[in-house]
Amino acid sequence: MSGLVDWDFAVNLGARVAGDGPAVQADVAAATVAELRAGADRSTGLVREFTGLVAAEHTAPVLVVDRRGWVQANADGFATIIEPMIARVNEKKGASPSGLSVAIGSRVTGAEVGLLLGFLGTKVLGQFDPFHDPSGRLLLVAPNIVHVEREIGADPTDFRLWVCLHEETHRVQFTAVPWMRDHLFSEMTALTQSIEPTRLAEDAVRRISEAVRGGGSLMDVMSTPEQREILDRITGVMSLLEGHADVVMDGVGPSVIPSVDKIRRSFNERRKGIGTLDRVLRRLLGLDAKMAQYRDGASFVNQVVDKVGMEQFNAVWASPANLPSKAEIEDPAAWITRVL
Repeated sequence: MSGLVDWDFAVNLGARVAGDGPAVQADVAAATVAELRAGADRSTGLVREFTGLVAAEHTAPVLVVDRRGWVQANADGFATIIEPMIARVNEKKGASPSGLSVAIGSRVTGAEVGLLLGFLGTKVLGQFDPFHDPSGRLLLVAPNIVHVEREIGADPTDFRLWVCLHEETHRVQFTAVPWMRDHLFSEMTALTQSIEPTRLAEDAVRRISEAVRGGGSLMDVMSTPEQREILDRITGVMSLLEGHADVVMDGVGPSVIPSVDKIRRSFNERRKGIGTLDRVLRRLLGLDAKMAQYRDGASFVNQVVDKVGMEQFNAVWASPANLPSKAEIEDPAAWITRVL
């Protein structure tokens, strides 16, 4: 695997780019970690009561991490996802990675991954990693949570529980729906297997230039028709997961988070990006599309639940065939007609 990406270099660079985050005294940091752990535990029952999804408690560890810890966890996740592609390439090229290293440059690729993780490592508040054995793990990025709550002037206790509700919903989605992990992994594998690694380096500059000029993301200009089909399916799933989590955090919020309305208004404004450079990077990395997943997915969930109720909506978790397509995310009535 080191022949394709220098993962140690990627992590070290990503950690340097991300930095440490806001300065926090040791006792405040310890209290923050304790409050986030307690918020994750408290969220389990709240999510179950609101959604009707039953997931065993404590099946996935809750890790309160710093920015470097998040970068390391995601480098590990990337390595797991692209392993099938590396195996395929090594089978074609032979066991020795030297030829592949010359063609791509593991250190150059490591730098690209590191810069990406470093930028994202300053933005992400939490994440459920479904591919970590055996049952996934929940990551809460304490420095970023503290940074955002200060930036938007949120009540720290309220904001931390609000974030925990969103991330705990993801844990419930993957643990209460046991086929979800394998389904999403198979889609990711199909995407990586469709990529021709030897062309990544030679086309990188051209593709970045096209993305900047065209106002799209790197994924837009790197996608073949086959990849777009896979991306559409993944987009449908991710929109469902992210939108569902947003609906839960806002639906549960009023009963346990007094300032939830203020938090949502401030947070939505912040999601638009701060400054020209930040907006350009968000567009290039596809984060604008990620924000659309939250918005469109939440609209899908709300419209279906308003029409048929949460119990019938939960048919979406019955099998992969019941997942909404990207088109159905934008047309909830079509999903209702097809599935219900």
